[in-house]
Amino acid sequence: MAAFPDAADRFVVEPGCARCPQLAECRQRIAWGNGPRDADVVVVGEAPAAGDPDADRWRGGNLTGLAYTSRHSGRRVRDLLASAGDPDAYYTNAVKCFPEAPEGGTNREPTAEELANCRAHLETELATVAPAVVVPTGKHATETVFAFDDRTLDGFLDAVLEPVDSPELGCAVLPILHPSYQDVWVSRLGYDPGEYEAALGDALDRLVGR
Repeated sequence: MAAFPDAADRFVVEPGCARCPQLAECRQRIAWGNGPRDADVVVVGEAPAAGDPDADRWRGGNLTGLAYTSRHSGRRVRDLLASAGDPDAYYTNAVKCFPEAPEGGTNREPTAEELANCRAHLETELATVAPAVVVPTGKHATETVFAFDDRTLDGFLDAVLEPVDSPELGCAVLPILHPSYQDVWVSRLGYDPGEYEAALGDALDRLVGR
C-alpha cells in the first residue's frame, strides 16, 4: 500500500494564492503538489474534493494541503502507481483549491478561468520536476494537460493508456482513468483490474526507459 506523503515534499508555488477569489473563499487549504522534485512520473488530477475531517490521515487535499490525499481517490491512485512500478511519482492537480458547488459541501467542475489561472502553477511544477511522463487522471485533467499543446480531446476512453508526445512540456502524456470511476470503466476498455495495472506498468516502463 502506498505511504502517505511527507508534508515536507509539498511544493508551495505561490503562498496564499488568491488568483481565484471564489476558490480562496471556500477552500480550507491549498492542496499543493507533492513528491520528489526529480520524479520520472507526474500524476495530475482535476482538483481536490471537500475532504473528510473524520477520516484517518487520508482526509483529502482540502484539509491536508497535499494533492491526492483522500482516502478513496488519493490512496487508490497512489496504490495503482506503486503497483505499476512508480512508488515515487509526483502528485498534483490542475486546480489546487476545492471548487465548492453552489449548494455547498460537494465539488463542482473548475471553470475555464480557474483552470487558466492555475495552469501557471502546473507549468512551474512540470518545468521543475521535468518528468518523462505526465499522467492525467480522467477527462478534465487530460483536457487541461492537452491544453499546453492546444490539443483537443476527442473521446476520453479512446485516449486512456495511449501516449502522446507533448512538445510544449518536453515529455509524453499518458491519460488514465480517474480512480473514482476506474471500476465503472476499466472493463469497457477490455481489462480486468490486474490487466489494467499491468498495462499501465508496461506503458510507463517504455516511456520512462526502464
